[in-house]
Amino acid sequence: MKKAKRIAVLMGGTSAEREISLKSGEAVADALEASGHHVLRVDLGSGKDVLAALCKVEMDTAVLALHGRLGEDGCVQGLLEVLGVPYTGSSVLSSALAMDKVKAKELFRLHNIPTPPYYVVSDATSDVREIHGSFGFPVIVKPRREGSSVGVAKATSIEELEVAVRAAFEHDSSVLIERFVEAREIAVAILDGKVLGAIEIAPKKGIYDFEAKYTPGMTEYFLPARISSARLRGVTHLAERAVEALEATGAVRVDLLVTEGQNEYVLEVNTLPGMTETSLLPKIAAAAGFTFTDLCEAILAGATLHAQPPLRSKPHQATEIQADGEFGLSDATVHEFELEDDFRYEVTEADLISAVG
Repeated sequence: MKKAKRIAVLMGGTSAEREISLKSGEAVADALEASGHHVLRVDLGSGKDVLAALCKVEMDTAVLALHGRLGEDGCVQGLLEVLGVPYTGSSVLSSALAMDKVKAKELFRLHNIPTPPYYVVSDATSDVREIHGSFGFPVIVKPRREGSSVGVAKATSIEELEVAVRAAFEHDSSVLIERFVEAREIAVAILDGKVLGAIEIAPKKGIYDFEAKYTPGMTEYFLPARISSARLRGVTHLAERAVEALEATGAVRVDLLVTEGQNEYVLEVNTLPGMTETSLLPKIAAAAGFTFTDLCEAILAGATLHAQPPLRSKPHQATEIQADGEFGLSDATVHEFELEDDFRYEVTEADLISAVG
């Protein structure tokens, strides 16, 4: 593969997953540097600071090691589209849909992909007892737009539910309450549309929350998953359908539940899976024959722009027009444009800041 001249590994951000993102980013940057790439480590802030930071970075390709809001939800992806910088992972729309657990579930249901029953609380002052009604227990409470199991809790009574909902509202303005399903939790890794494998997750305390996910020894992993080969084929096919429903691309992880009966449920699709020593994607990829460097190279190779190709002005033909009136312009030059895949246009920081107000 022809190595890009300047690869920016974007990490950090200000979401609840910042520390995990920094670990993922450093691991990926180290691997790509060892492979001979010119790597730039970019720790992003928030708001217009992100815009300013991206405009200042001279990069040919962006490798996204971001997790959570502003990084995994389509925001940074949109800025990179405007800047004309190819990036890893899914498109703006797919990233936003996957990050929003409610919208993802709506799409799953539209595509006849089974997912646990749920309801949403969108007002922190709502009467949870009244809304919950006869939904039953136990339930899993989740912030609507967070990852890495941030703010996730299990409730077995209305009192526990009220506490869990209040805690979840500290992370989001909307909370998802999902029926608890007694089942094995399986994660399927997909790279560029190809299933790499599946791993079974067995948290020792019964729920795969933030602590269980990132504390060594808190969770047992079984690779391959302890299900029959026929069942595994069905699970991986369901994972593929979920990815297709969201039109996710690149390296993707799908989290599912597999019951002792014949039921399987999709929980969510992660479009920028973790790349730390305890992360599931590298574990599954290793079992499929990928070294960590191989995995990073494969992810890098998939970097692209998902929106339409940038427009290039034809230098040989231009038309002078007068553009007076409400826009306050005059003597403006208008060029004909043509699509050209290998062209990267330049947008200044001032242009972008002006555009977003």
